[in-house]
Amino acid sequence: MTAIDERIRDVLDADDKAFLAQLETDRGFWRQVGDSLTGPMGRWARLVAFMSFVLGAAMIAAIWQLLTATGTRELILWAVATLALLLAQGFTKDWFFSRMNMLTILREVKRLQVQVAMLEGGEPRA
Repeated sequence: MTAIDERIRDVLDADDKAFLAQLETDRGFWRQVGDSLTGPMGRWARLVAFMSFVLGAAMIAAIWQLLTATGTRELILWAVATLALLLAQGFTKDWFFSRMNMLTILREVKRLQVQVAMLEGGEPRA
């Protein structure tokens, strides 16, 4: 631990230490997913998660059709459909995981704001 960390911990009172301890707990994957599904963008996150499952089911159906295709034209059609669904599902998952990462970064920034405010002797701002 560095000297600045020690100075910050010395300045904090018991309530602030409890708040920071709550922020510092390691959140698991499912907790982060749950946090992503709430808040102002929670409806969008739930829609994207639902669409990811729908696209996954459609991709499984397209793969089945691809494996049972008889003609060349039909084979190409289902191969292109499978690739398109794979890309679409990848984009939805990328959006969702980017949101999870953004919330993690915002949590860290908030923790640093509280520490800096306490170090300066002022009250933390929301």
